[in-house]
Amino acid sequence: REMSNDTTEETMSYEQARDELAIVVNQLEAGTTTLEESLALWERGEKLVAICEQWLSNARERIEAVRRQSAVSSD
Repeated sequence: REMSNDTTEETMSYEQARDELAIVVNQLEAGTTTLEESLALWERGEKLVAICEQWLSNARERIEAVRRQSAVSSD
């Protein structure tokens, strides 16, 4: 499955990046790609991991902000 042309890395959702990463991993694990293709898949996987990590980092920050706000409100 290819990433749609209208989705860029900047607009990719966590779910889109996660799903594409699963496809990349499956292709690498299949072992049917050439060395060059494997390297390109690995590089794509690294970008997708970074996208997922950024989403998770942002989610953690939002949760912490809500917790801090909740703690201030309950005082």
